[in-house]
Formats: sequence, structure tokens, C-alpha cells
Amino acid sequence: MAAEYTAYGPNGRPNQTAPFNAYQILQKARKNGRFTGLDFIRNLTTEFMELHGDRRFADDPAIVGGVARLLGMPVTVIAHEKGGDLNDKARRNFGSAHPEGYRKALRLMKQAEKFHRPVLCIVDTAGAFCGIGAEARGEGSAIAENLMEMMTLKTPILSLFIGEGGSGGALGLAVADTVWMLENSVYSVISPEGCASILWKDASKVKEACECLHMTPSDLLKLGVIERIIPEPEDRGELYSLLREAISEEFYKLNALPLEDLCRNRYQRFRKLGVYGE
Repeated sequence: MAAEYTAYGPNGRPNQTAPFNAYQILQKARKNGRFTGLDFIRNLTTEFMELHGDRRFADDPAIVGGVARLLGMPVTVIAHEKGGDLNDKARRNFGSAHPEGYRKALRLMKQAEKFHRPVLCIVDTAGAFCGIGAEARGEGSAIAENLMEMMTLKTPILSLFIGEGGSGGALGLAVADTVWMLENSVYSVISPEGCASILWKDASKVKEACECLHMTPSDLLKLGVIERIIPEPEDRGELYSLLREAISEEFYKLNALPLEDLCRNRYQRFRKLGVYGE
């Protein structure tokens, strides 16, 4: 039987059991017309100035980043961007970034470290682009470099999942001090379609794969992969207001830590994930 999904109220605590299974949550995360990374940047921050390019190859519009203010606090914000209309989606490769996108993100993170700005990463991708050009330019090594550098970055990092969080494409922006998810978002090691193709040699078994992957926010909160589930009220303005206050408060708390403790806590956060058993 499919597990039911726990809905969360304004205080971030469960308030009812909603009849949503993992597959239904996946559909909500992928729903056409759902907000994108740029929507969050524009509504959470002010004075956003976008910065382009990885200084090695090109600019990747699938990842948007720059400098902004969050309730007056200078921050670096980096987001996957799936695009609005069909032409924009195609230009942004539906949010699937090339290696230059992850290198751009890392360049902005290192800049944030230099100027002691907290980093807000907004994750929404089905996965990194797996085309021949991306592989030739080092997609895997670009993501791996992000994982390594983010683990020791000497400034606070918060990652917020707003839709899909697919595999290494998501993890390249998710090595953070704290990871939050909207209640209608997912985070998994592989797409459900890919999982079904591998396990059952049948891509149609997506619903079964969704349950096996434990990809919903409530699953991941229980496993300790994330720290907080953000409710999604019908009024988007209410959502943005909640997030502005919560993220700002979290950054002030993380900024108060000595840098050695900040990096040590981040490292230990990932070391404790997973359970070994025979």
C-alpha cells in the first residue's frame, strides 16, 4: 500500500494526514505553471543583480545567480531555473544544467566566501544535463568539485528545494548547513522513471518507484536528510513572507557560529547520514 503524505501547517509541524502518495507529490512538483527559481529570487530578495558566466566556457541559463538583499542582509543567491513559457524552457534546458552552470555557481559561492555573504541555493531540477557536450566538458567533475568546495566553504549555506531535486544535479547545490523542502517537492538519487527502468526494466512502474525511493519531504525529514518542511499556502505572498523571515533568521543564527564550528557541523551533518546494517 502506498504511504500517505503528511501535510504541514504554518508552524512547520504536521497538522493532518493528506491523501497524497509519493507519485501525487511528484506530479505536484512537476506541475506546469508551478513557480520557478527566478520567482523566488524576485519575491524573496531585493536589489538582485545577476552575474553571468563561469570564466571558463560560457554562461548557462539553467542556473541563475547573483547578489541581492534579503531583508537588508547582503546574500548570494543561486537557483536552478526551468523557465516560463516553452521558448524560455528550451533556452534554459528545462533546468538541467551543463558543467558551466555548476562552475558559475561555484564561482559565485567562492565570491560570497570572500565577502562573508551567506549563500541561498534554490533547487529545482530533474537532473544535470547528460548530453555529449556536457560530458565532454566535465559534467561529473564539475559537480564533484562543487561538493568538495561547498563542504568547506567558510560562509553559511542554506538549500531550499522548491520542486524536483534530481540526483547529482540537485546535490551540486545542496551541500549546505541546512536543507529545507517545500511540502510539494521531491529529492531522490535518480528519477522515478530511471529507477523503474533499472529495477523492473519497465518505465511505466513509476508509482512503485516513487514509493521505493522515499523521495517525499516527510520521508526525508524522518531520515535526517533535511531539517525543515515548508508549508505551501494557497496565497504565494504568504509563502514568500514566511520564507523571508525564516531564512533571514537562519542566516543570522549560522553567522553567529565561529567559522571552524560552521564547517565542522556541516561536515558532521553529512557524515551521519545513512544507516549501516547486515
